Amino acid sequence: MDLEKGLAMESTMMHYPLTLVHLLERAGRYFSKVEIVSRRADRSIHRETYGDFYRRARALAEGLTRAGLKRGDRVATLMWNHYAHLEAYFGAPVAGGVLHSLNLRLHIDDITYIANHAEDRFLIVDDVLLPLVEQVKPHTHFERIFVVPISGGAVPGGYENYEELLASARGDFRYPEIDEYEPAGMCYTSGTTGRPRGVVYSHRSTVLHAYNAALPGAMSFRQGQAMLPVVPMFHANAWGMPYAATLAGAKHVYPGPHLDAENLLDLIEREEVTLSAGVPTVWLAILQALEREPKRWKLPDGLELIVGGSAAPESLIRGFDRHRVKVVQAWGMTETSPLASIARLDREMAALPEDERYAIRAKQGRPLPFVEARVMVEDQEVPADGKTMGELQVRGPYVTASYYNHPVGADKFTADGWLRTGDVVMMDADGFIKITDRTKDLIKSGGEWISSVDLENAIMGHPAVAEAAVIAIPNPKWDERPLAVVVLKPGARATGEEINKFLADKFAKWWLPDAYEFIAQIPRTSTGKFLKSKLREQFAERNRAS
Repeated sequence: MDLEKGLAMESTMMHYPLTLVHLLERAGRYFSKVEIVSRRADRSIHRETYGDFYRRARALAEGLTRAGLKRGDRVATLMWNHYAHLEAYFGAPVAGGVLHSLNLRLHIDDITYIANHAEDRFLIVDDVLLPLVEQVKPHTHFERIFVVPISGGAVPGGYENYEELLASARGDFRYPEIDEYEPAGMCYTSGTTGRPRGVVYSHRSTVLHAYNAALPGAMSFRQGQAMLPVVPMFHANAWGMPYAATLAGAKHVYPGPHLDAENLLDLIEREEVTLSAGVPTVWLAILQALEREPKRWKLPDGLELIVGGSAAPESLIRGFDRHRVKVVQAWGMTETSPLASIARLDREMAALPEDERYAIRAKQGRPLPFVEARVMVEDQEVPADGKTMGELQVRGPYVTASYYNHPVGADKFTADGWLRTGDVVMMDADGFIKITDRTKDLIKSGGEWISSVDLENAIMGHPAVAEAAVIAIPNPKWDERPLAVVVLKPGARATGEEINKFLADKFAKWWLPDAYEFIAQIPRTSTGKFLKSKLREQFAERNRAS
């Protein structure tokens, strides 16, 4: 550009908005025979095609428009993972509305707060969740509630039938002119450290995220493949899997409300699923089921399990390798749409010794295209040496720059526009990130930091241990010391001394837990992560005693 003469050269490319309309139209035109399979509430199987989905999503868009939907109106969902939720994923946004998936596992007060804060106007809900709606409805402002009869029963009085809404469409729906920066969806953070905060995704950010997720170096979606999101569709767009699968023309398989290991393994085997995604606790249960009955299941060749939400122990990766199933670590958060990094080995890494390869696979991986990442201590970026810890900060076209109707604070965003993730990480020379902890979960002992995540993952490598969480307890001499809370495998026995001996060659002596508590189950968040705040409450007496 010649600034002095005021001349500029413009591109010759078309102005083509990146919206979900394109993904829906592409699915209907090119992949009309591809299946969408869902488990119903009664465990029966529902099957439809992309052609059915295309017509029904457009019918939903038309029905919502006739119901009075205006541009930017929020359409809330209280639904499990199934075909109708997929229809809402597209039907609401292509009509100019904003899909707002409510987390059905939250406390009633939180669901009410979120629905009111988002100003949800319409609600689409599974009939099996109507008891939950009955508790929420008196305190919210839903104008119309449409019930999806996934149990096959009649829709009770006082509610509208989702199927009747679709049947009322005349088929003459026309998409509004949608700008790619208009909102398409929203999701609220888990709110473990305060009130949940709303993140609003644009059409552009959602399409770019889907495109990134579909890349071979990411989740690697492709036509002819079957994918099963175990991660709930009410949590961060099911990690973008429904959109990425639709973009690629892949087969969708949904588990409905049945997330037990037997149901998931049955669906994976029956529908020849080769890509699934969920939090580590889900895959731990799957691995235990496989090890109990290794000859019962005939899993498809090339099955990959994407693991996110929290760091997966190396023992989990090794355990699935024994069953010819590949675990792939990923990292992200509601604020990043959410997929931001993934741990796939470079070709050169294949020649590394086995233990080194496993150590890399246990990291959270390298940032995806257009996601920039840096590791900071105060206002200084630390070296990418794989040793120096700092807070992970990110920015990119599908990373949020603010929260919905919430003041932006320095605790979440830097002055130069980076998102402060709250994750303490190390980054190596190849750009691979390793999460060592959340800032609030680091244990400071004698002025030095101990990673609760590293301890947890190592403890879960012990043959007797099913799950483990590590929290800090006060110590008059060292400030804080680690307490390990452990769930043993059925019939297994172990003591704290035995586990510390198992850890002795992996950590410095001062890292080892001072105490162990053995319990039946570790409390979880609504998305399946270990809920350490509850553990800190549960063992408050030990804290006071120390």
